[in-house]
Amino acid sequence: MHRRAAMTSRVAAVAVAAGVVAAMPLAAQRGQRGQRGQQPPASPRAIAPRDFTGYWVSIVTEDWRWRMVTPAKGDYDSVPLNADGRRTADTWDPKRDEAAGDQCRSYGAPAIMRVPGRIHITWENDTTLRIDTEAGTQTRLLRFGSNTGRIGVGPVTDRGPTGVGPVSAPDNASWQGRSLAQWELSGRGGGMFGGSPPKPSGALKVVTTNLKAGYLRKNGVPYSANTMLTEYFNVLGPEDNGDIWLVVTTIVQDPQYLNGRFFTSSHFKKLPDGAAWHPDACRAS
Repeated sequence: MHRRAAMTSRVAAVAVAAGVVAAMPLAAQRGQRGQRGQQPPASPRAIAPRDFTGYWVSIVTEDWRWRMVTPAKGDYDSVPLNADGRRTADTWDPKRDEAAGDQCRSYGAPAIMRVPGRIHITWENDTTLRIDTEAGTQTRLLRFGSNTGRIGVGPVTDRGPTGVGPVSAPDNASWQGRSLAQWELSGRGGGMFGGSPPKPSGALKVVTTNLKAGYLRKNGVPYSANTMLTEYFNVLGPEDNGDIWLVVTTIVQDPQYLNGRFFTSSHFKKLPDGAAWHPDACRAS
């Protein structure tokens, strides 16, 4: 009896020891998972669904009469101006703008992507895309920040404190305003059979406020300091001939001068380099 009890005790001890040894790798694995879970989230630059950087040239296939030349005073066709907007447009005086140092009024964020020329897109840092324009020598900074989630894929706040309209422009308003960016990603599910997930695809959404009042077109078609600009950037291609395209869809909302939303779509073709880059100053007409 004593021998059988002693043997049973030894077996139990061995079983406990084996259980402890077996549990050690599992605990280590859990610890490793915990450490991996504590890694900082990927930056907006790291999870970019497409390469938006490089030199691009605008391809004007529509609205030629409003984009390639300065329209005549009073020509505001296709813009949903209200009565106040039309009255303001009818008072346009480019010489007055020049005298006031406001030559860049038609180069603000709501209009700049429609101005013919080249643009250069780069990463300013891991959370900021930068757009430089030949036309007017303007610089836009598209910031992925706390308002867009830690990795830049959360909702962009594009409403005022009451949730009714855009925020009024403060004293630090500028031609390019304050732009909040986010990726609108798709295809972020896990890979087949537990493999690595596919690289997400999607668009860049940008909401811009804090704007100085300016012009939607060079002939004085106005937008106010209360304007909210929403843009969607999509990279398409390459096509069979190697062409890569950037399509920028622009939505302008202005409670002061517009009856409704003003939509435009601008197309850019990617260039191999910046050999033809030639910045030009703002012009009032």
